[in-house]
Amino acid sequence: MENNLFSIAMTTYNGEKFLRQQLDSIVSQTYTNLEIVICDDRSTDSTYKILQEYVTLDDRIKLHLNDENLGPIKNFEKTLSLCSGTYIALADQDDIWMPNKVETMLNYLKDADIVLGDCHIIDKNGIILFDSFFEQTNSKSGLINNLCKNSYIGCCMAFNRKILAKALPFPSDIPMHDWWIGLIGEAFGKSIFCKEKLIAYRRHETNASASVGISQYGFLKKVYFRIIMLRNLLKRYFFHA
Repeated sequence: MENNLFSIAMTTYNGEKFLRQQLDSIVSQTYTNLEIVICDDRSTDSTYKILQEYVTLDDRIKLHLNDENLGPIKNFEKTLSLCSGTYIALADQDDIWMPNKVETMLNYLKDADIVLGDCHIIDKNGIILFDSFFEQTNSKSGLINNLCKNSYIGCCMAFNRKILAKALPFPSDIPMHDWWIGLIGEAFGKSIFCKEKLIAYRRHETNASASVGISQYGFLKKVYFRIIMLRNLLKRYFFHA
């Protein structure tokens, strides 16, 4: 797998505060055959300017500016559609990747279609809040497990083009893109949960979602989301080539 192109799909929106640290951790990966596809969702701070600086420093970065603000789910859908690598990982704008993240993911992808790695959870100052996402959330593989209680967070995932082809296009009503991709991986491929902590996953007040802690949704809303996901999985299974 040494010669396979690995795509990193990264979306940005007003992420100037932590962006440089994240980009530095990605461009310095031990596995170097990368394309870093970034779609900026019409940031109003200096995010796009920072991205342009990095483009001049690393020709593996492919930068796109959206014509309009798409929101997180649609922006990731667009970014993934622009990826051409054999393997793909999602990246947020505010985390820190370990230097060997891609290399480690590729080793697991020899025997799997989708991999979820563990991570440290840090605050806005880089202080570790929880040493293990898996332990904090009791993460488990399996379709039923992840339909009932999602373990898949995008920044910790990598998958092959088989899973990408099944996941795209995203159904219009899904509540989370990473949950959808994870369920596709469980339904249509082989999954592996990697216990190595491959990123520092930053939680702060401007995150697009809250993956650790008390859910913002009530019981009925959570049931509704699971019905939506199951319905879309069944439709994808029976009608998507």
